[in-house]
Amino acid sequence: MRRRILAAALAVTALTASACGAETPAPAAGGNTLTVWLMNGDLSDKATAAITAAFEKATGAKVTVQIQEWDNINTKISTALAQDTTPDVIEIGNTNVPLFAANGALTDLTPHRAELAAGQTWLPGLIGPATVDDHVYAAPLFAGNRSVIYDKQVWADAGVTAPPKTYAELTAALDKIKAKHPAPDYSVFHFPGKYWFGALQFVWDAGGRIATQKDGKWAGALESPEAQRGLQAWKDFQNAYSSAASRNVDTKAPDQAAIFSAGGAAAILDTSVNTVVKNKPELKDRLGTFPFPSATPGKTQPVFLGGSDLAIAAKSRNQDLALAFVKAATDPAVQRDAIVGIDGWTPISTELIDRITPSLPPLNAAFATAAKTSVATPAAPGWATIESDKSINTFFADIATGRKPIAQAAKDFDAHLTEALNTR
Repeated sequence: MRRRILAAALAVTALTASACGAETPAPAAGGNTLTVWLMNGDLSDKATAAITAAFEKATGAKVTVQIQEWDNINTKISTALAQDTTPDVIEIGNTNVPLFAANGALTDLTPHRAELAAGQTWLPGLIGPATVDDHVYAAPLFAGNRSVIYDKQVWADAGVTAPPKTYAELTAALDKIKAKHPAPDYSVFHFPGKYWFGALQFVWDAGGRIATQKDGKWAGALESPEAQRGLQAWKDFQNAYSSAASRNVDTKAPDQAAIFSAGGAAAILDTSVNTVVKNKPELKDRLGTFPFPSATPGKTQPVFLGGSDLAIAAKSRNQDLALAFVKAATDPAVQRDAIVGIDGWTPISTELIDRITPSLPPLNAAFATAAKTSVATPAAPGWATIESDKSINTFFADIATGRKPIAQAAKDFDAHLTEALNTR
């Protein structure tokens, strides 16, 4: 999954000649050309050019970038990886890496992890799904995530003049706004019942997990006491502050940014202020953002990271050059200047986030801060089934609507998780 944060207002500096480091393969003889698949809408032409320039300067090889469409992409990647003429490097949605790693179609990057990380601490939500049975099969490329977007004027009218730092402060602020806006169709905090990306934050914040792995077998873990506490906390929050009409819908039907822009909500959890501003430009100066506070004071809720990883095809005949390209894309200088500086994505490490956050506009900083705390989805091929069959959407909607008690919903979904995650 991928989501863009508002483009960062950073000066774009020239990429250094040492971007790829001394260990990159020597210049290639014979005009070698690397084939790279990137996804439409992710990296801009300028950011892609910056990565390829760093790679070409370090190796002397050339890059052919082929842009792929999202429709039916997993099937297309599976087919390509099985062929002898496979692309060398492929951008894969971070949660989908296990789907291709399980059958040996991706090169094991474990021996090169330290070299690729370059002293950086990669974000768990990106590297976690790419780590299958303790082996790394892809390297992070960029991240996107969610923070609270709120209307400062609406909050100020209710007596709330500063963003909350704790969960208790958040609910106290929302209670004040709710008293000011008691209409049943108004969402103080619009939170769709099928919005599993956001709802999972409550599970993780309580110490719960989606599933656990033991002796190579996965088991759904939403019946655990920790997960049950998180699910109850999410239902209490959703039912208290989001309208009843939101309990069985997702974020796009109806569109939550449109609801917020039209004055139907005082806050939403979303990936960017861009859509809100596009819908209603005059709101720009009234918007504020902050990471969703944790129930533990001083912390923020762990987030689901969307984004992409780069993998090398096991059948690639250019393994060294492919590794050099991945190293160029993950290099801290390239991440800073291209992934963040040009395209405004969240970078792939906590160190880079710490470095760039002071330079970000206030609306952007919250997204970067929130990304530092993330939890990975299960690194199992069957996770793709959970996303595609939308069973996780239905699970949370069952709880929000009360169609099922929390314990029963968790029991039923755990059974589905266990079956799906153990299917290869």
